[in-house]
Amino acid sequence: MRRRAFLLGTAASAAAAGLGAAWHGGMREVTPTIAYPGMREGHGLRDGAALPTPSGEREVGVAILGAGVGGLSCAWRLARAGFHDFVVVQGPEFGGNASGGGHGELAYPRGAHYLPLPSLASTHVREMLAEFGVILEGAQQARPYYDEAVIVHGLDERLLRDGRWEDGLVPRGATSAEQAQHDAFFRYVNAQRSALGADGRKIFSIPLALSSRDPEWLALDRITFKQWLQQQGYTSPGLHWYLDYCCRDDYGASYERVSAWAGLHYFCARDGHADNAPDGAVMTWPDGLAPLARQLRDAVTRRLGHAKWLLPGFASRVDERAADAVRVLVSDPSGAAGTLCARRAVCAMPLFVASRVLDLSRHGFDSQRHQPEHAAWLVSNFSLAGYPAEAEGAPLAWDNVVYGGAALGYVVSTHQLLRVAPSPRTVFTAYEALSHLSPQAARQWLAAASPDALRERAAADLLAAYGATLWRHATGLEITVRGHAMATPTPGFLSNDGLAALRAADGRVLFAHADLSGYSVFEEASWWGVRAAARILGEE
Repeated sequence: MRRRAFLLGTAASAAAAGLGAAWHGGMREVTPTIAYPGMREGHGLRDGAALPTPSGEREVGVAILGAGVGGLSCAWRLARAGFHDFVVVQGPEFGGNASGGGHGELAYPRGAHYLPLPSLASTHVREMLAEFGVILEGAQQARPYYDEAVIVHGLDERLLRDGRWEDGLVPRGATSAEQAQHDAFFRYVNAQRSALGADGRKIFSIPLALSSRDPEWLALDRITFKQWLQQQGYTSPGLHWYLDYCCRDDYGASYERVSAWAGLHYFCARDGHADNAPDGAVMTWPDGLAPLARQLRDAVTRRLGHAKWLLPGFASRVDERAADAVRVLVSDPSGAAGTLCARRAVCAMPLFVASRVLDLSRHGFDSQRHQPEHAAWLVSNFSLAGYPAEAEGAPLAWDNVVYGGAALGYVVSTHQLLRVAPSPRTVFTAYEALSHLSPQAARQWLAAASPDALRERAAADLLAAYGATLWRHATGLEITVRGHAMATPTPGFLSNDGLAALRAADGRVLFAHADLSGYSVFEEASWWGVRAAARILGEE
């Protein structure tokens, strides 16, 4: 399976590292530029930094706090319905974990890098894709027709094992008995894709809120995915490695920490199809999901006829105590501040930030008991002139993973370019969830790590694949450090009554973030955004 992680997190400010270049084996290692999205703002809130004094007030119908996928989706849905009395407070990083960057003429992701074919249940995503010209025909049919330029073409995945590249990511079993276990597991999850619980709902659905509440299946949320595999008699080392990789890749934590329900959901909830692509295909862009964030923004601007709805700055305090309005203190990049007086507010920030900005206990959420665990990530973009020499086996793919590697492999930003010959320059984007450490220890390491240490960590899989010759081709390296990149669905996340309370909120403050689902993907973040909009519009 592919990396579905990273759809929302904190937002960004950048800090460049200024150390001299390092040398390895006579080859110059590039000096990284390092960005710490939202760290300055988040740490200021955490540490109780003095808030600025507002210089003025502005009245507005709805204030949406955060321009990640959840907030942008809420704005898109409101504008689509003809509701124009709203603003979006951008936050430190437009797009959140759906942001992207570039080096020269090449674009690359700084977070999420692909979107699976949306299921029939994800009607909101299909509506977006149809409006943006990604779905060309049959948006709400079982097999829509997609723009083939964004469907990942071959070779899509490969695995480096024993010094040779293999086609696909699922390793072959070392024995016939092990391979039989692999085959049995995939037969099982394939059968569950259409299975229903006792309540008549699909057992595993995206959006997650539409999944069955059958107690027999919810019991899987009381154990870890590794425990479930052991209970079912799966012992193959290759299968265990692969499923652990999927959990680290999708949820930022080992299968020893991820709920068994979530581990199965990874495989069983995806049932999107296309008229012109194979089952299991995904969509990607050179800069990941950043084009979708821009499309959401541009669609709102077209409908409103102006771009003033998107405000710079970030919400640093939300006061609900007044009888007539929700008062939002907005700090802008210049250091000035103002107050938004809104009839309703939509909190589209990650919950660890929201807990510092407003009193979540008013909504039934206790930050000590209900806060989801958040994983720390590195997203590292290596700009290359030419391509390093490849080991034997399958050729360079879009997604490239090292068997047993500490990180999560790398994707190639120029893979979708339709050319007779490879592009002369490219970007390899390496991902890692620091799942070998506790989330708190990972954040502490990231905060203290030197640029050299971060570069060494970022290059781990690329060095395993290419050795030090990587540095002969590297012309630039940008590392994005996301200390709270994504929520992790640990056992018990489905019974988290604090999250349930925020999902049900329908007062003056609504919530719209992937954290409400307990894990971070585009479909979940956008679902809560359009749900918040539907409540504002009186459709729910």
